[in-house]
Amino acid sequence: MKYLLIFLVVMAIFVISVTLGAHNDQIVKFNYLLAQGEYRVSTLLASLFAAGFLLGWAICGLFWLRVRVSLAHAQRKLKRLQQQLGQTEQSVTVSQAPAVKE
Repeated sequence: MKYLLIFLVVMAIFVISVTLGAHNDQIVKFNYLLAQGEYRVSTLLASLFAAGFLLGWAICGLFWLRVRVSLAHAQRKLKRLQQQLGQTEQSVTVSQAPAVKE
């Protein structure tokens, strides 16, 4: 269900961008850091939207990866601590046994 909603939002954005692009055939001069060029407004909108979309996914992916690595580290630490606790409980129960039987 979640993926269906995400797909519908992406499709809505795509349809809106195609609609806007179809009505904007003007040529504009675009100055960027190293050079300049003349592009149609629709091409410029589509390419900048795609670049922003990819950049956003890359940044979110890096944060997600950092969280997953942190979670894996925490799970390994928890497993290690649980093993130590189990060993401690075993040594306590063994030491509480009476040394001499009556």
